[in-house]
Amino acid sequence: MGPVSELDMDYSMDCYFRQTWRDSRLGFKGPQKSLSLSIKMLERIWRPDTYFYNGKQSYVHTITVPNKLLRITQDGDILYSMRLTIKAKCPMELRSFPMDRQSCPLILGSYAYPSHQLIYQWQTGGSVSFEPGMTLSQFDLMSSPQRNLSFHRREGTFSLLQVNFNLQRHTGYFLIQVYVPCILIVVLSWVSFWIHREATSDRVGLGITTVLTLSTISLDSRTDLPKVKYATALDWFLLMSFFYCIATLLEFAGVHYFTKVGSGEIPIDEDEWEDLDTTNQEVIGVTASDLGFTVNMDSPTYRSARRRSSLICPIYHDPAANSGSPRRLSIAPVVSTRVHTTRNTVERQTQTETKVSKWTQMFYCIIGDDAYRKQRQREASQRIPGVAKHVNSVSYIDRAARILFPASFTFLNIAYWMLYFRYQEEFGWHDIPSVSH
Repeated sequence: MGPVSELDMDYSMDCYFRQTWRDSRLGFKGPQKSLSLSIKMLERIWRPDTYFYNGKQSYVHTITVPNKLLRITQDGDILYSMRLTIKAKCPMELRSFPMDRQSCPLILGSYAYPSHQLIYQWQTGGSVSFEPGMTLSQFDLMSSPQRNLSFHRREGTFSLLQVNFNLQRHTGYFLIQVYVPCILIVVLSWVSFWIHREATSDRVGLGITTVLTLSTISLDSRTDLPKVKYATALDWFLLMSFFYCIATLLEFAGVHYFTKVGSGEIPIDEDEWEDLDTTNQEVIGVTASDLGFTVNMDSPTYRSARRRSSLICPIYHDPAANSGSPRRLSIAPVVSTRVHTTRNTVERQTQTETKVSKWTQMFYCIIGDDAYRKQRQREASQRIPGVAKHVNSVSYIDRAARILFPASFTFLNIAYWMLYFRYQEEFGWHDIPSVSH
């Protein structure tokens, strides 16, 4: 038996199909209890017009000769056997795929004779048997119940036989090829929580790589499945994995926002620079005039450099600039008692101020509050030693994500596997397909 195709919702089987009936007109007397006849006799005797109601394509093996057998007993009992390959429909419910169970029916009966002329019955004991050691690549054959039934058609009531092949799917292949890789990819995406938050390219690159890898796995897992209108169990797991990988990227977007606002490295327009210039009149350290040099504010070099360095070297206007002479700028390099000689070896610390609660900061981030943004820029541009007590190199969002993401993912996995393994659909009988001619 096999293969079973989810894409076409059918299955194939190679079987010996045997039919027995009695025709007393063919009884005989003699020393032999039974006779084996040539298959040419089939054209001269009556035989049932059996066909498969849910069949799609079937054929009789003819190599090296037609694989048929005809035998008759003294009482007129006729045995008609043939070797068939049957391809039949198997309606599947894939909501629990790949932890699903499928019941594939085989329905047979007369094509033209109603039940008052021809009745089909299963032979008592061993009517359906399987070759010892038969295995399927993706399924275990659990049982094969049979039943006799009547089917009402436009032409009348017909006698039918039905056997169901109840199958339990193997999940080992999908665990190795889909589930375990998805779990490992999601766990890999959490590595970004331990990467320095200013390593933007590293964290974004890791997040995008995990999303693209999950997309590839998702496409490969759907190649052998039909385009059904509902989501399978595998689809829900892939969606959950996608959610965590994308949530990791969004988490870094929040961390990146607060980091850049806290460090004052958000791009600033010309109008915003004018606002910042008015707030930076008091500076700690010595001025450029004390060092004996000035900077032309109208020069292109100054305009481009001001965006990069003004938050490190605060700027204010020289009062002498109002006398009609070209605009001059005094620069005050920040001189601090902190160890500047080891600045390059110390991790850069740019945690945002704690004066505003984290939930409020998140709210301002979502709505894009411009006033709050400018306030944080001013605070960053006025960085002095007194602000250092609010500085921390690790984001609080990253700290929370290191716990929340693994804990929630573990909980959802436990719920997922318990749900699909505990509540499995029971085997049942399918409705008979409507047939008319």
